[in-house]
Amino acid sequence: MKYKRLLASVMAVCLAAGVSACGSSDSSSQTDTQNSTVSEAETTPAVDESFEEKNNVEVEETSQVDTLPGGEESTITYLGENDINPTRSNPEKSTDVTLFEQKGGTIKFNRVSNADRFDKLAASIASQSDIPDIFKYEWLAFPSGVVKGMYQPIDSIVDFGTDLWKSAKDTADQYMLGGEHYVAPLGYVASSMICYDKGVIEAESLDDPFELYQNGEWNWDNWKRLMSEYVSKAPADTQRYGVNGFFRTHIVQQTGKNLVTYNPADNTFASNLQDADIEKAQNFLYDMMKEGLILNDWIGSAAECFNQNILFYAMGEWAYTGNAGPADGEEWGVVPMPQYPDNPQKITTSDMTAFMWVQGSKKADAVKAWFDCCRIARTDPQYEETNKAKFMENNPNWTEEMYQSKSDAISDEYMMIFDYAFGVSSTMGDRNQFDGNQCLVDYIYNGASTQNEDGEQPTWTQIREQYSKTVEQELDNLNQKIKEFEESKK
Repeated sequence: MKYKRLLASVMAVCLAAGVSACGSSDSSSQTDTQNSTVSEAETTPAVDESFEEKNNVEVEETSQVDTLPGGEESTITYLGENDINPTRSNPEKSTDVTLFEQKGGTIKFNRVSNADRFDKLAASIASQSDIPDIFKYEWLAFPSGVVKGMYQPIDSIVDFGTDLWKSAKDTADQYMLGGEHYVAPLGYVASSMICYDKGVIEAESLDDPFELYQNGEWNWDNWKRLMSEYVSKAPADTQRYGVNGFFRTHIVQQTGKNLVTYNPADNTFASNLQDADIEKAQNFLYDMMKEGLILNDWIGSAAECFNQNILFYAMGEWAYTGNAGPADGEEWGVVPMPQYPDNPQKITTSDMTAFMWVQGSKKADAVKAWFDCCRIARTDPQYEETNKAKFMENNPNWTEEMYQSKSDAISDEYMMIFDYAFGVSSTMGDRNQFDGNQCLVDYIYNGASTQNEDGEQPTWTQIREQYSKTVEQELDNLNQKIKEFEESKK
């Protein structure tokens, strides 16, 4: 039980974003206020109507989506933490929302806290009252939420044989049960990237991570070398660290391996905790912690992180865009996660942008139009420059270099990696089922590079031995539920 409390401060990183790995699909979601302590206000930002919606960047209407009749039948309700419509942090209306509205659609936002989102959804479905139409895809949606009857299949509104959707089919096929698709991949966002202050890099005569990245040299070894050089040169009265934030899961997944694997041949999930590459990654993180390169305290923004003498801030883009982005006169850099030296494949731990079609929703035409507009906005070449222009409107101090890194991380050169472990069950993927600050899967990924208040640090072998039986039991239960679910569909 002692180790369950180790990551309270570390996992506050996920809570403050409202997008913890144990259930999120989009780490780019931005709260309208960023504070240095975790609070309900951060996971459920107050509604703020004091901003002026911007539409400085025009969006050409698409001919690929049928026009909706308007009115109630064309309004879909979204239950979630952060508004899809413009907000104070992002006043420039997104391309997908603009396209949808041009076709007669409207999105009604029903705000819910991070802690209450699944309970609210389940209560609506059970009571058949105020059922939302869409709910953002999260890890617990698949397969756990599907076998609980929370969502309906999308094959009646998404045709993966069309030009618009065929490139998403391989990913969508990973989210099938009983021969039906439940997730329509709309796009991808890097779950976390490495942000840094170029002024600090220059002042310390360190190699610029972006230049290393461009030269194919941005890997674990050089990342750790930069951190070690920075920390070792700290003045006598100054404490320095190499990195803070959300990176452990991503470093492990740079190996191309996950904690749980799926076998499509027999439709079963299995544990991968004994994998040698995962062990090597965990030992690398363990050593980083032992060498004093990691600060586990919660820090609420990149600027605050840099002010505390920390070289790198690893986080989803919510933490260095919008209100949390660089100020006038500041020059920051952003690069993908450093590569595993033993694996040449470029990998992004991806937050897939997708929406689940909630069980009981009757708005098939409107939901189809929304899915199509989202897909078009993220894949049609004519909107690439539109999306960039809108992003730059919301982030005037971002550089072309930063945007290039952000775009590269979700390009075809990178493999988008997901871990089914988060979606196995509430026991594994719901932080409230573990210790309230993190879910079990988070702890398995993170525990070997943390310390408790007594300075004790568990090894990967200890963590693996402690939780292997739990993981295997949850997987056995899931595999049985899948069999029962498939039988019920016959």
